[in-house]
Amino acid sequence: MRYHDGQRAVQQRAGGRDQAERLLRGTGEELPGPARAFLAQQRLLIVAGTDAEGRVWATALHGEPGFALPTAPDALTIAARPHPGDPLAATLDAGPAPVGLLAIEPQTRRRMRVNGLATRVEGGLQVHTRQVYANCPKYIARREPTGEAAAAAPVAERRDALAAADVELVSGADTFFIASTGPGGAADASHRGGTPGFVLVDGGTISFPDYSGNSMYMTLGNLHANPAAGLLFADWQTGATLQVSGRAVIDWSAGRAAAFPGAERVVDLRVERVVATAHALPQRWTLLERSRFNPPAARHAA
Repeated sequence: MRYHDGQRAVQQRAGGRDQAERLLRGTGEELPGPARAFLAQQRLLIVAGTDAEGRVWATALHGEPGFALPTAPDALTIAARPHPGDPLAATLDAGPAPVGLLAIEPQTRRRMRVNGLATRVEGGLQVHTRQVYANCPKYIARREPTGEAAAAAPVAERRDALAAADVELVSGADTFFIASTGPGGAADASHRGGTPGFVLVDGGTISFPDYSGNSMYMTLGNLHANPAAGLLFADWQTGATLQVSGRAVIDWSAGRAAAFPGAERVVDLRVERVVATAHALPQRWTLLERSRFNPPAARHAA
């Protein structure tokens, strides 16, 4: 395993190259035993990928524990696919397609990333793993599942800009997920968390802080190499989701970061496409507590 040029460039600028190299030794191409056990317990997977137009998106797959089942050291079978209105549905149905997976367990704040190549199989997807590694629990809000909602088919609405309800969801979020891709289209999905108000909307631009992390800069390195990105926001109480695809720019200026307490830099994403889906997630989640590491929310508009 090695970093690509975009990731090394961001590590060099941010001053985290040595730590990043040490952490790289903890990544592998196969699923170790603890990772296989963790995946088999999950109800929620975040998936990153690219649609036929080259736009990057993040989406969510869900099921009862066991729906994501490792079937070999380098293979994961997922008993789910995106619903027909999802922007990644056609790509994953056609396959094989690069995907980034984030398995996240909100009730324990555990998470891990599995990147690889997805192929459609009967009843779902099979992912052949290329990159597997764990992440720390920092900034994750603790939530617990509170039962299934009445079954209802997802209803997706596509548009080119954020609606007022979308802005309200984004502005009040304490969690979102980001999809990015590196050279060759390799996809990655990551988590971002903070105090509600840490994500700002200014017209057609969504801005958010980049807090201190593990210094690997997998996401920012991808954005340095390819600015296409996708964001996923969830209404944890209603099951609705908001998917946004656009192009991201990293703002390294200290003055800009000062508007976001705790930020080391800021990412601005210019919205190009939006998919708002009702009934996207059948599982409901109750907030238990937010992370004690969260800085205060942003002080003023982006």
